[in-house]
Amino acid sequence: MIYLLRHGQTDWNIRHKLQGVTDIPLNEKGRQMAIEAGKKYKDKEFVCCYSSPLIRAKETAKLFLEGKNIPIIEDDRLKEMCFGEYEGVENALEDENNPVYTLFNKPEIFTPQNGMESFEELFQRTSSMVEEIKKTYDIEKNNVLIVGHGAMCSGIICSYERVQLKDFWSTLLKNCELYELKIG
Repeated sequence: MIYLLRHGQTDWNIRHKLQGVTDIPLNEKGRQMAIEAGKKYKDKEFVCCYSSPLIRAKETAKLFLEGKNIPIIEDDRLKEMCFGEYEGVENALEDENNPVYTLFNKPEIFTPQNGMESFEELFQRTSSMVEEIKKTYDIEKNNVLIVGHGAMCSGIICSYERVQLKDFWSTLLKNCELYELKIG
């Protein structure tokens, strides 16, 4: 089975700032969330963990798996969706003329601008990661953990559970939520 885990809370999550590929660390609550999630799922056995190379995901993976001898492999394909020049912007969802508004409210008509990543690019890179995992591990018998980000995890869920693009954000995981991917 493949499991997805979104990173713990950051200060930018609290301030509703778009993080994207900007490398923001966990805050103290985010670290505690990762530790608590690790305790909650301590009986879940994983053969391997793949993580985004961004610090908030790497730190979440390390804290979640603390005390277990499980390798954590970083992979750039697991980075968060790139929001281009809109990274660091607070409350971008309030301006209907901002492409970020369309990204989050009408993803089916979103067109990337100013360095933003498209959904197609996100789906392609995250799906290639999942396909590599499926070729490397017998996921019917082994559990593999992927630690990453909100849009990144939603991209994987939408690709493998056949969720329509208009419903993309309905799959958004909460911070430190563990999700069992249903691969059909």
